[in-house]
Amino acid sequence: GLCIYRELKIRNLFHVLVAASKTTSVVMFLVAAAMVSAWLITVANIPSIVTDVLAPFIEHPLVLLLAINALVLLVGTAMDLTPTVLILTPVLMPIIEKAGIDPVYFGVLFILNCSIGLLTPPVGTVLNVACGVGKIGMEDILKGIWPFLLAETLLLLLLIFFPSLVTVPLEWFAGN
Repeated sequence: GLCIYRELKIRNLFHVLVAASKTTSVVMFLVAAAMVSAWLITVANIPSIVTDVLAPFIEHPLVLLLAINALVLLVGTAMDLTPTVLILTPVLMPIIEKAGIDPVYFGVLFILNCSIGLLTPPVGTVLNVACGVGKIGMEDILKGIWPFLLAETLLLLLLIFFPSLVTVPLEWFAGN
């Protein structure tokens, strides 16, 4: 902006840096809160509790997937993507493998579910960043995002109930 496009003037550089610092500080505060949550979850030994709670559902893969996705959505609303993946993946993968669920299929569901969590209040990390960057209120952004959030949720449910939507193209690309 300063050198190539010449849209930014040197006299405005300080104000741009201050605005960028404010936005970055909000994002970093949310990331720090997510990391504290992740540490508390680990210290409280919640992963082993989750494993014990989900173990009875291993014989019923559909019920297991619904329960896991409800859990991931709940966790995803309060934590950022990276801590969610780092904490829950090692906990959930042995259960998924015992239930005979394709790990790639589960990974697609897991990441889609985490992305829904990033857009869902109360924390909604992506929502807070969009509010800060767009300088609009949370109420305004929620009005605009609900149709997309609903579409993502319906897609998640569709993928849960029809796994072949993920596994068949996977087999095509894998050459099996």
